[in-house]
Amino acid sequence: MTTMPAVLWTGDDTLELRDVDIPQPPPGWALVEVAYTGICGTDLAIVHGKHPRARHGLILGHEISGRVVRAAPTGPQAGSSVVVEPLISCGHCRACRRGDTHVCRDLGLYGIDVPGSLARYVALPPEVLHEVPAGVDLRLATLVEPLAVAVHAVDLAGLREGDTVAVAGAGPIGILTALTARHAGAGRVIVSETSPARRALAERLGLTVVPARGTLTATAHELTDGEGADVTFDAAGHPAVAPDLTAATRVGGTVVIVAVHKEPTPVDLREVCFKELVIRGVRVYTSDDVRRAIGLVVDGSLGLDRLPTRVFPLAEAATAVSAARAAEYLKVMVASHEGGERS
Repeated sequence: MTTMPAVLWTGDDTLELRDVDIPQPPPGWALVEVAYTGICGTDLAIVHGKHPRARHGLILGHEISGRVVRAAPTGPQAGSSVVVEPLISCGHCRACRRGDTHVCRDLGLYGIDVPGSLARYVALPPEVLHEVPAGVDLRLATLVEPLAVAVHAVDLAGLREGDTVAVAGAGPIGILTALTARHAGAGRVIVSETSPARRALAERLGLTVVPARGTLTATAHELTDGEGADVTFDAAGHPAVAPDLTAATRVGGTVVIVAVHKEPTPVDLREVCFKELVIRGVRVYTSDDVRRAIGLVVDGSLGLDRLPTRVFPLAEAATAVSAARAAEYLKVMVASHEGGERS
């Protein structure tokens, strides 16, 4: 067998299933048989032609789980279940030299800058492969990559036991951030969301949900005797939430920007001064965050199996992208093995 099925982005809003050559790993690399690929907002932007770096002909996919079929001299052995840390760092810029490779000046990603995982196989260097214990559901393991973002965000927030946390947005990153914050010791987690289905999910998960006609600021102040949240996370990345970020946060609190805004967004800097707020940005995650995310999947402490997901076969990747855009499910995945799995 020298070819494999792969889904290529061939034009704006166009995905095509084609037979392509199986990638030949360069010396020192591994070949991974893809199990599942999670579809995220970045993939939707690429398909719609709105990502500045992606080029037509790309194989998308960076939320990856699978099994090693051809091992590298180092790293996981053949047969190992793995998830992927899909970052590509230059190794030479100041950030890389000080060990902060996740904020490399020229950071790239598999599935954006080079071929990704909407295919049967993907070639990867061993340093991006993280082994997961045998028997772990690889569908859940596919959540490790977005969960690592949440782990990194909560770590940067300096969360303390009993803190009140506010989260703008209940999409995948927002829900994972809320669950991670609660696991880290938050006493109350307040979530705002415009989608009724996602508000209902947040309620089922035991989170405090802002009423449909309410605001994050009003709810946070009501529940804290007018003080505001200790930490506010922006997991929406929409200009409409910007006023709430500073208004919902208490004096001396912290605002963490997790979502990537598509364009510069006004922020009330006077309130930042008067409240002496700390504003932290989040760009992806570190290798340690990925390992911690794997631990949270393995021990089941976040209850990720309660999250509504849907799996499409590789041949229906375009339908999967449409389903992800419709946001009926918190996470949509594509199964790369032959026949694909629906769930």
